[in-house]
Amino acid sequence: MNAATIAGLLAQASLRLREAGAEEPHLEAQMLLAHALGITRTRLLTMLSEAPPPTASALFEEYVGRRTRREPTAYIIRAREFYGLEIAVGPAVLIPRPETEQLVEIAIERAARLDRPRIADVGTGSGAVAIAVATSVANARIVATDDSRGALCMATANAAAHGVADRIRFVETDLLGDEGPFNVILANLPYVSEAQWPHLEPEVRDWEPREALVSGGAGTESNERLLAVAGAHLAQRGLLAAEFGAGQADRLREVAGGFFRDAEIVVRTDLAGNERVLVVET
Repeated sequence: MNAATIAGLLAQASLRLREAGAEEPHLEAQMLLAHALGITRTRLLTMLSEAPPPTASALFEEYVGRRTRREPTAYIIRAREFYGLEIAVGPAVLIPRPETEQLVEIAIERAARLDRPRIADVGTGSGAVAIAVATSVANARIVATDDSRGALCMATANAAAHGVADRIRFVETDLLGDEGPFNVILANLPYVSEAQWPHLEPEVRDWEPREALVSGGAGTESNERLLAVAGAHLAQRGLLAAEFGAGQADRLREVAGGFFRDAEIVVRTDLAGNERVLVVET
């Protein structure tokens, strides 16, 4: 790309990204150029008439080339915003999604009733959920688990970056291991089915960790495994909130009812109106 101004550079990049299939080409071009320049996107938008430095232009060209090959922008700039926080991400972890913020809100709602809430974040990945809860609930004691050492390394670094490393204990284990009891258990476990996997967007299928996405033939295997053991890790009058995929609500309600016979079991929808989170209150 060769343009006299930052505005021209962004226009050229936006066109390339649109042709490559990017959903938000203008926004992504701005994010990539801001990252190449080492500034915020807000600052970038005040510099549109300025000439781009040659070194930044070359780096931007590299970023745009990677994005046209459908590498996620979050992996290129090594960060994703989640609950107002900048969370570092990389190929070892799933990119946090806005719909997962509902888990944080559920935890905050329940923690407001408790003096020292004990909260688990199962399958923490980048640590986004645990860190968002820790920054919002000062008196919470949080255990974040994952069976991926690479994910836990990134989560630990993110917690340190946000000043909450002393309030989250990261544990390498499957599901909840020997931890507990907890007042709140949060989980964003894999929920893509084997049949869905080949049809996912290239950004997801070709770049994000398969083990953080796919969960058996129906996509419910991980959440079903969690429901089977969660009762032994919940305190009295505890709450479990688990994110799930499209079409899985009825199956998970049925499974939850089998393990939590006297519990209140509801499904919450996301902002798009899709059934998204199973909530079990004992």
